[in-house]
Amino acid sequence: MRASGAAGSGWDRRRVLRALGGVAALGPLAACGSNNGRSGSGGGSGNRLTQYFHAYGEAGTQDAIKRYAKGFGKADVKTQWITGDNFESKLFSALLSSDAPDVFEFHPQIHMVRAGQILPLDDIVAPVKDDFNPADIASHTIDGKIWGVRMIDDPQFFFYRKSLLAKAGIAPPQTLDELIEAAAKLTTDKVKGVFLGNKLHAIVRPLIWASGADCLDAENQIAYHTDQVAQNLGKLRTLFTSGDQLLDAPSDFWDPSALIQGLTAIQWCGMWAMPAMQKALGDDLGVFPFPSAAPGAAPAVYNGGWSMFVSSKAKDKDLAKEYVKWLWIDQTQHQEDWALGYGFHIPPRTSLADSAEKLKSGLPAEGVRLFNEFGHFDNPAWTQAMIAATEGVMADCVRSDMAPEAALDKADKKINDELRKLFG
Repeated sequence: MRASGAAGSGWDRRRVLRALGGVAALGPLAACGSNNGRSGSGGGSGNRLTQYFHAYGEAGTQDAIKRYAKGFGKADVKTQWITGDNFESKLFSALLSSDAPDVFEFHPQIHMVRAGQILPLDDIVAPVKDDFNPADIASHTIDGKIWGVRMIDDPQFFFYRKSLLAKAGIAPPQTLDELIEAAAKLTTDKVKGVFLGNKLHAIVRPLIWASGADCLDAENQIAYHTDQVAQNLGKLRTLFTSGDQLLDAPSDFWDPSALIQGLTAIQWCGMWAMPAMQKALGDDLGVFPFPSAAPGAAPAVYNGGWSMFVSSKAKDKDLAKEYVKWLWIDQTQHQEDWALGYGFHIPPRTSLADSAEKLKSGLPAEGVRLFNEFGHFDNPAWTQAMIAATEGVMADCVRSDMAPEAALDKADKKINDELRKLFG
């Protein structure tokens, strides 16, 4: 979930795509400031739990999380609402310390299992497993066990101004070449044709998938290093230097202000921002997936999202699991509120998704269609270090001018090192 309300103080506190390498390389836990709320309903029991959340940008999210926690009568739940763009480093540093949170939100990644940092949650998920999106269950299943409870699904795609494309006489791009051509036709002295994010991190995996490749194959070997991916990196370099791509915007891709403020005609962003865009632009708003970037390859949508995990260092492991079950499995009204009350997100529970009226028509329904038709979910074997390595390809090859093959070779070395650590 990225901020979906008006741009403001919370917008720069959310990174949808992860960065900064593996657990061992992360720095010490910094102070989290004063945004730490202690709920009171469970205080009389003497039981306490601590949960970590990154600071969501949407207005009301922090109060909502504290309000939910207050209803749990068996413990006083303290929320660490971590600001800044380094949530991952603070979380992983805490997990290595003696002051680890009892529960925390993150994404399914195998290194947390291999390091013994989280507990399996099959016992609390099993009774409702069939009500979860099967892809969410699959992405959280490692070594035959389920390790987290999905809270929200967050598809990402291109948003565009219908009027600007109509004025330029072009349709929504169906291929990467068409996207590059559209960017040129849409660029004026005031508006850039396309915004892919300041660091280009958000489009790394969509580019791989739309190129007909994948991050890893079924044997957990490198699958992204193909001739087509290399060729498409060269195309992105051409776009980057063309003057048709918005560079160094005031906020990164997750903030819809670049499109809303007329800085660009097309912007990569997430479904979380759809309400803010609709409020500002009305019906002059459309969406399309990352377009096909290879003959016969399908378009791509990255289905991000956030999940709740229980730390293996929880002071009371049974109580921590009971809290996660209570909030993210039993309290369906809170789950619906979290998914639809602060932006648009797709509930991972099939029953909630099917009854979500806000997602049944118009642009939200089109977002759900793209999610279902072209979506790719997290691969838990694709870890922080691997994410950082391929993000480095964008820095080396697209933002700088390293040859695509050299940039991919550089990433291969780092990722193969990680694969050997994980799989031998």
